[in-house]
Amino acid sequence: MTKIIQGQYVDIQNRKIFPAEISIENGKITKIEEKQHNVKSFLLPGFIDAHIHIESSMLVPTEFARLAVIHGTVATVSDPHEIANVLGKEGVRFMIENGKESPLKFNFGAPSCVPATSFETSGAIIDSESIKDLLALPEIKYLAEMMNYPGVIFKDEEVLKKIAWAKHFQKPVDGHAPGLRGDDAKKYADAGISTDHECYTAEEAAEKLGLGMKVIIREGSAAKNFEALIGLLPEHYKNMMFCSDDKHPDDLILGHINQLCARAVAKGIDVFKVLKVACINPVNHYNLEVGQLRIGDPADFIVVNDLTSFEVLQTHINGKLVAENGNSHIKSSAFEKPNNFNTSSKNPEDFKIKAAGDIIKVIEALDGELITNEIQQKALEKNGELISDIEQDILKITVVNRYEDKAPAVAFIKNFGLKKGAIASSVAHDSHNIIAVGTSDEEICNAVNLIIENKGGICSVNENDQKVLPLPIAGIISDKDGWETGKLYQEIDKMAKELGSTLKAPFMTLSFMALLVIPDLKLSDKGLFSGKKFDFVDLQKI
Repeated sequence: MTKIIQGQYVDIQNRKIFPAEISIENGKITKIEEKQHNVKSFLLPGFIDAHIHIESSMLVPTEFARLAVIHGTVATVSDPHEIANVLGKEGVRFMIENGKESPLKFNFGAPSCVPATSFETSGAIIDSESIKDLLALPEIKYLAEMMNYPGVIFKDEEVLKKIAWAKHFQKPVDGHAPGLRGDDAKKYADAGISTDHECYTAEEAAEKLGLGMKVIIREGSAAKNFEALIGLLPEHYKNMMFCSDDKHPDDLILGHINQLCARAVAKGIDVFKVLKVACINPVNHYNLEVGQLRIGDPADFIVVNDLTSFEVLQTHINGKLVAENGNSHIKSSAFEKPNNFNTSSKNPEDFKIKAAGDIIKVIEALDGELITNEIQQKALEKNGELISDIEQDILKITVVNRYEDKAPAVAFIKNFGLKKGAIASSVAHDSHNIIAVGTSDEEICNAVNLIIENKGGICSVNENDQKVLPLPIAGIISDKDGWETGKLYQEIDKMAKELGSTLKAPFMTLSFMALLVIPDLKLSDKGLFSGKKFDFVDLQKI
């Protein structure tokens, strides 16, 4: 049976828009005919998120899909790095198999850095032999972000083996090299790294484009470089893509790649260039089996109200209507709940720090950034111990090993703003140990134990109340649907702000405070870590 769709056809390649009728048979486009009619809506290829960790939505792929298709997303380039750090190859297989239950086209990569560094405890290791096994799978489309850029530059044998296997299977290698410039950036690109989504500035991005890398404009729940990089798009649109990287469920309810298109067009950028970045470039770069609204392609396309707001009226994948007028037609499906959580409850004494000096190193968190600064502050001392200085917004932060019983690592952080209580999460990139910030040892301990009790989750606590979103799948993913997860997340986020947090997304920011590969000062379960020195540093030794 032939399915007919009418609308204003957006021909991105030939830069034309004309009234057309599209014929679809067996999930593929068989005809595109120019035909006069009164339908004003526009037909264009579906949006693609060119780099995302599905796990950061706290949803399984099938539940992520139910939300994403509402906003015109038909495919993702997905790095299952987060679940791989917890469960290894088993976690990657879980994401692949769950994704197959959904019409949305998930394109997974082989996580290249599990663990991300040797300075933290993760739940699994994926070595070059495991990378070979994963890249041999047809479902694995690329080698996921190579965060170990020092390993690339200094030709670490194991790192180069992973890249070599990607070349052997003729699959691209994603990059991750924030701030890398000059000769080091050239060495990184020359090794075969094809993309970067971590550029801080337009100058850095322009340099990497000049080295032949594709630059991905990222706008996630915490890290955002759209404003810094969007000015490059008019000239470099053939070599750029859009991504969200990490998208919390409450943000995903509101929008996805469609929002970036609207913002780009609002800046006066040519709509055909914007759509090439959002819809076409990822297909070509990653060799995706995603239609580009051409005869013979899979019928993966969207119907939008206009080419300014990009309000999505319909989303079609393989010729099937999967979303219409804000309603998803994708049904929930059953799934397993694998996990790896092996630590016991803690005591307030576990979070105490004996004073050994007046000045301490403090992590300075920056709202909307993954990077941090190292600052030095006068410590607040009581009874020979260092405590949170609420007045100066210097609060205790801890990372607790969730894979085995070990003493917590404890340090201090600025800019979370809590005036009481504590917040905690087992979403802590990249190893997903438990991370918490709080105003007292007792409150921090209560928050950490609430996460342990649920074998994963995020929570806000104070002496009178507590709210928790359990994450029973690998300690990082909810077993609830997207709307319910988003609602619970919003309630916990609201409570964190009621406790005093001034951050736009306190839990997303918190989740990156253990990410050692992003400078400068971070905290792992093994101690305070300098991204500039790439080694541990002493909290109280200045």
